Amino acid sequence: MNTLLAKVEYKWIILTLKQSRATTTTACKAQVSTLPPEPVIPSKKPFKVDLLGGKRYSWCSCGHSKNQPFCDGSHKSKAQGLSPLRFIPEKDGPVWLCGCKHTNTPPYCDGTHKQDFIASASLHQDID
Repeated sequence: MNTLLAKVEYKWIILTLKQSRATTTTACKAQVSTLPPEPVIPSKKPFKVDLLGGKRYSWCSCGHSKNQPFCDGSHKSKAQGLSPLRFIPEKDGPVWLCGCKHTNTPPYCDGTHKQDFIASASLHQDID
């Protein structure tokens, strides 16, 4: 009786190990990215806007907003992992906000749109 029980336990252990190994192998085939999505390029030129000092603004960092250069919440469904940049200008006046979404000084334009990788890229066009 003990021998029979030992054989059954042994087979159960082997089957359990085979199943967990198959599950692990299958799980490893899935491609999971931890990198945030890249922004799309809605404009190859900056946006000149008049801002009020002390007021909070939300600059679109994903490029999907229909209210460029400001956020309209599109990132929640189209670019999860990206979020708007909230900023408060110190004084009233006109500024140039980045339209290509690749500036090194967000939200302000730094001329990155003049580089070849932006100049040769296609503009994003929403098909909603």
